[in-house]
Amino acid sequence: MTIPLKPVILITKEEIHREVFRLAQEISIDYDGKNPLLLGILKGSFVFMADLVRLLEIPVEIEFVSLSSYGSAKVSSGKVKVVKGLRSTLEGRDVLVVEDIVDTGLSTNHLLDYLHRRKPASVKLCALLDKPARRKTAVHIDYLGITVPDRFVVGYGLDLDEKFRNLPDLCILED
Repeated sequence: MTIPLKPVILITKEEIHREVFRLAQEISIDYDGKNPLLLGILKGSFVFMADLVRLLEIPVEIEFVSLSSYGSAKVSSGKVKVVKGLRSTLEGRDVLVVEDIVDTGLSTNHLLDYLHRRKPASVKLCALLDKPARRKTAVHIDYLGITVPDRFVVGYGLDLDEKFRNLPDLCILED
């Protein structure tokens, strides 16, 4: 018999909103007069990206890619797979990658390398969460929300085997 996991709040929806608002202000200032392409990484970033876009004070275009390195596990396999690639041309564009969480850094670096090969004018990274304790490769985060401990986080779009995405807060799971 499996014991159900109970979500315990790590970061409240109010704290999340404050961070998203702060990030949107910084991005709006830095990209003033530009029309960046926001590139969301599915599925985890969709809630964060939707909230971020609504708070931006600049015009943006939106695109999504899908990467996988987890499957149904709590630990990254270390093998990054592009599940859904780009449809937009990036050459000469300012690109802002919107990521839910930077964990090992392997997926993020894989995507950043993929983007740089397409000759954009610039590529920057915005991450709601950073988990540096799990880092396997260096990643520069231009716009960072919150640093979290080495615990598996769910809610606000992040999941465990497609469960818990709907939680409004960011939570850890306890037995």
